[in-house]
Amino acid sequence: MSRRTTTSLRRALFRALNRARARFPLRPLPDALLWAVLAVPGAAADLTGLNGPRPGWQSAAGAAVLAVAVAVSRARPALALALAAGLGLAASPSLFTLSYGPALSVLAYLLGRRSAGARPALYAFPAVAAAGTLLVLARNADPVIEWLVLIGTLLFGAVFPWLAGRYRRQARALVAAGWSRAAQLEREQEIVADRARLRERARIAQDMHDSLGHELSLIALRAGALQVAPGLDAAHRAAAGDLREAAASATDRLRDIIGVLRDVGPPGPAPLTPPDDSLRALVDRAAASGLPVRARLPRAAALPPPVERAAYRVVQEALTNAAKHAPGAEVAVTVESGAGETVVTVANGVANGVAYGIANGVVNGTAASGGAPSSAARGGGGTGLLGLRERVALAGGEFTAGPFGDDGGLGGRPDRGFKVSARLPHEAGVPHEPGPSQGPGLRPGPRPPDPARPEDPASLAHAQRTARRRFAVPFAVAAAAGAVFVAAAFGWYAYVKAHSVLKPADYAALHVGAPYADVAPLLPDRQVADPPDDRAPGTPPTGAECRYYRASGELFVSVEHFRLCFRDGHLVAKSRIPRVGTAGVVEQEEKEWLR
Repeated sequence: MSRRTTTSLRRALFRALNRARARFPLRPLPDALLWAVLAVPGAAADLTGLNGPRPGWQSAAGAAVLAVAVAVSRARPALALALAAGLGLAASPSLFTLSYGPALSVLAYLLGRRSAGARPALYAFPAVAAAGTLLVLARNADPVIEWLVLIGTLLFGAVFPWLAGRYRRQARALVAAGWSRAAQLEREQEIVADRARLRERARIAQDMHDSLGHELSLIALRAGALQVAPGLDAAHRAAAGDLREAAASATDRLRDIIGVLRDVGPPGPAPLTPPDDSLRALVDRAAASGLPVRARLPRAAALPPPVERAAYRVVQEALTNAAKHAPGAEVAVTVESGAGETVVTVANGVANGVAYGIANGVVNGTAASGGAPSSAARGGGGTGLLGLRERVALAGGEFTAGPFGDDGGLGGRPDRGFKVSARLPHEAGVPHEPGPSQGPGLRPGPRPPDPARPEDPASLAHAQRTARRRFAVPFAVAAAAGAVFVAAAFGWYAYVKAHSVLKPADYAALHVGAPYADVAPLLPDRQVADPPDDRAPGTPPTGAECRYYRASGELFVSVEHFRLCFRDGHLVAKSRIPRVGTAGVVEQEEKEWLR
């Protein structure tokens, strides 16, 4: 054989071993120890004589089959259980053996421990019961007793260990899920902290826009008014223009900073206004800066504090936009408070042919001074209006903004003016957050409980009930089956024992040599299925058929037995088999029976 051929064969062998190892993973030392433990009962039973005499090759074959079962128990636990059950059925159709009974229980436990689902067991146990039933029926013995022993061995020696293994698997899976859940909660806590920081940044950005933006707009407005004031020399006029440009530039930089800090998600609660500020003070300060303002406001302390804060922000943002985009245009501020809600309206007209868009923060036209549009006029991010919309929605109200016509309604020509309007309920309702399938006027209802969220108390209770039911139902079914089996076995045992009793007086009336027709009326319906041959006196007559009967109907105790032997249709021998006890007691009882 060439070297190349040898190398190819070696590689093929290694590949085959690797495939086998991948399909049937092995742990040599634990599996070897398990095989030794399972093989000990069979060897001990053979050495001590508990098993019937059998050739050595059968013991070796049984140990080899156990080795194969242990080897495949990790990848194919159902196959391992089938091999152990096959050994038990080969040794005894009732499956009850000292040699392979422990192996059956251990491999059934491993089936429950290593199998993810219950389907392999649902296939394996009925198959073993069916095979055992066929073997029991093939024997020339009482099939009921053998079948009851088979079912009892399968139930208590295989099903219950499988349930224990399955419970162990579920317990370990529960512990692993608990640690995984703890890690997930830790990650979620970190995410919550990050979102809290982002919300704080968004709140700071909103405050900067609402307060500093407003003040910078008023500064630019005052500088513009100073720039066009009569009697001002050229140097001071240039200084006022520089001041206006600096204020506009500062407003642009502020907008850029807000764009960096602002979060895309919903902002946090509206910040508190300064305690010494109010709607009246805000309007007066804007009017003092040169902005023509007409205001109709409610009397002091007429609005609830949350509504007053939201109205303050709406008026502040609207005045800021009016001062920035349409200086010189008259602004009308109206705050009407009713029984259940407050309506805030801020509208402006045009100044020198210039109108401002509150809806998008863009100036339509040129600056009021007649020069090129300022940096603020060239564009805006719409951050202030977006913040207003979100703030009003969180308060449960409705917000509208857009052009209005001569009739005062929205939807007019853009060069006629713009108006913002906010309707604020006095009792906060469900936040208005339109979704993909909701219009601007719809309000979503409360979020229904999500059964998939473990934080939901109802979902958690449902999961706990489901887990308890999944754990309790199999054990309850197995326990009920065990109770039915025990009751059936006890009932059959009592029936067989009661119907195999030959009364001592009838036994004494039987005479050796009597024909079977004379003896049959005195005999019970059934015979003893497990006669005490080891205590029988002497050997039965040659060619005779012997029958065994109980002398008493007592249960779960040793009783006397009678042996009747028939040949050629006649009673040829009868004998009494004493129960386990002293010879004196047995002799005294015999005398009492013969009286």
